[in-house]
Amino acid sequence: MRKFLVILLVLSPLFLQAHTDHYKNYSNIEMEIFKDDEKIGESIFTFKKEENKFIVKNTTNFEVKLLGVTVFSINSRGTEEYIGDQLISFNSETFQNNKRKYVNLIFDEKKEKFIIDGSSYKGEADREQTLTQFHMT
Repeated sequence: MRKFLVILLVLSPLFLQAHTDHYKNYSNIEMEIFKDDEKIGESIFTFKKEENKFIVKNTTNFEVKLLGVTVFSINSRGTEEYIGDQLISFNSETFQNNKRKYVNLIFDEKKEKFIIDGSSYKGEADREQTLTQFHMT
């Protein structure tokens, strides 16, 4: 898992543009999550245009069971706001195996940096180093 995260962080500047125009004709994308040909959850993205903002909302829920016992679960909600292709805010709350994780991020135009308040990181990040759910799609 650590190797995957390191690779992701190294390669992330290559695909950080959100390209919100790609989604302008969609109102939502719904995906089912399967394991061993059985539906274990879903992920739903909704897209909305408000004046000069593009808003992406995501809900993801799934549960992996082994011998009838839940061994892994995700319940997540997130909202992203863009002006053009620039991410200006991101808020997310995730319960992974009932443990709460969160992030509240805003783009500070004067500093040209993101201000991050999260469960695992608090501080600033350059605009090229920030990755969100929408960038992964």
